Amino acid sequence: MGDGAGQEAIARALALAVLRDAAIGDRLVVRALDGAGARDALGTLVGRTDSSVRVDTRRGLVDVALADVVAAKPVPPPPAPRPPRR
Repeated sequence: MGDGAGQEAIARALALAVLRDAAIGDRLVVRALDGAGARDALGTLVGRTDSSVRVDTRRGLVDVALADVVAAKPVPPPPAPRPPRR
């Protein structure tokens, strides 16, 4: 049997490393605890402090406290817009 708490700690450490190493302008997804659940921020990294990251999402800027981060990973750019239908 695996140690769930140990796996969560490893995932969190990897997520924080992704956020530390990401360049401003990189596209990524960040999952953070939000009340009783979790919330994702998908977009472009536009800022970073010692305690948070700022992600520019489709819905606007989202500040994510590093203390709440449980996962993060880089993602590819969004697909090109489709041409209009005729």
